[in-house]
Amino acid sequence: MSGIRKEFPGVIALDSVNLEVAKGEVHVLLGENGAGKSTLMKILSGALKKDAGHVWIDNGETEIHGPRHARELGIGIIYQELTLIPELSAAENIYLGREPRRLSVVNRSRMIAEATRVLKELSADVPASVPVRTLSLAQRQLIEIAKALSLEPRILIMDEPTSALTVTETKNLFSAIRRLTARGVAIIYISHRLDEIFEIGDRVTVLRDGHNVSTHVVKTADRRELVRLMADRELDESISRETTTLGDELLRVERLGRRGVLSDVSFSVHAGEIIGIAGLLGAGRTELVRAIFGADPPDAGDIYIRRKKQRIRSPRDAVKLGIGFVTEDRKLQGLVLGRSVRDNIVLPLLRRLSRLGVVRRAEEHALAQSKVSELRIRTPSIEQLALHLSGGNQQKVVLAKWLACDVDVLFLDEPTRGIDVGAKQEIYALINTLAATGMGIVMISSELPEIVGLSDRVLVMRGGTIAGEFARTEATQESLLACAMGAA
Repeated sequence: MSGIRKEFPGVIALDSVNLEVAKGEVHVLLGENGAGKSTLMKILSGALKKDAGHVWIDNGETEIHGPRHARELGIGIIYQELTLIPELSAAENIYLGREPRRLSVVNRSRMIAEATRVLKELSADVPASVPVRTLSLAQRQLIEIAKALSLEPRILIMDEPTSALTVTETKNLFSAIRRLTARGVAIIYISHRLDEIFEIGDRVTVLRDGHNVSTHVVKTADRRELVRLMADRELDESISRETTTLGDELLRVERLGRRGVLSDVSFSVHAGEIIGIAGLLGAGRTELVRAIFGADPPDAGDIYIRRKKQRIRSPRDAVKLGIGFVTEDRKLQGLVLGRSVRDNIVLPLLRRLSRLGVVRRAEEHALAQSKVSELRIRTPSIEQLALHLSGGNQQKVVLAKWLACDVDVLFLDEPTRGIDVGAKQEIYALINTLAATGMGIVMISSELPEIVGLSDRVLVMRGGTIAGEFARTEATQESLLACAMGAA
């Protein structure tokens, strides 16, 4: 790709960007949110038209006319944002539009068998015949990857493919990538996880503000220099927990259960405490916080708020009791993408900001503006649609929504999923600040360094129950993973 330019209203997303990828290579694209990585890949995959520039495949100049044409050219893509149809099964999503047929009738048994085979290549424990809406985000991510692999592409674009995966699933994906490159497939790999770059990459190209910065051979690249080039400033990647004094008990659950997903779960959270929850795919982490929050009410057990037994039957009840929930899928469950930053921040507060059914606009505007300033959300104005913000700034809007509610306990499910190093550091600092003000934090993360670095205590879940509890001084990546896998 040479001299690629793409302009949106008021924004130059790409300006004379170049990229060269070789057969059998993993070429990493690195850059902060908004650097232009995904836009460049959407042009290569036919989802967007370039305004200027040239694309060559096999040394021949090619004009890519759309996604179907890109697939015909052997280009496959795994988007950061999932493109699955929830009501269809994994098999139907994988082979949508190219279902195997027998005498013009879809051969369902063959389609399920083929989908199962592709999922098995990823060592993915995902049923091929059940609706996608019933599966976890990590399972849906694996289906998205399987869909791309089923095309048997010559060039495969992976945009944050591990953002919802645990350590084990990531290792399985890397094994699949190595098998693909051994067959000559070219991989373009986008990730904010720098450890992955050095494990799987051959070359790395850094983009910043829609421009090429540099290209390096990964083996000789310096990690700190890559971070500096990406952010155009020095960044500290370390994750540290600031010392704080724990206060009164804010939340306690006793013997919580939900048929088929949770069993006999008990723990407590104190003011100023950060509880980390670790575990593998399907361990029950998200199911636990959804049960406490009233999204999927439990079948058994008790919930206490400030030592008083409460019955939480819905998220509305949870919010009234001072509980907030930053979900793992910010686009689907955390934001209304077609509404403004202001609308998203004040959404849970409309009753409080209304008088006789009429919203007090000046108060609404002031509240939204104060949270944008407090969290340093990068947006042209509070009237900007959430859809047009970078991933890191979208996550900050979700956090701003709950901070505006003055919650006492905040659940964070994969709070740094799919965001860059700089935005991660800002969110880590915010989590520490919230704990210092007396909020109780329960944080789910598949990134073990994040769990180890920020948590006062770590709960490890396995099979829908708590398999182990580790004090801050005891928690290491190795001990948590061993417990999650049942090897401890």
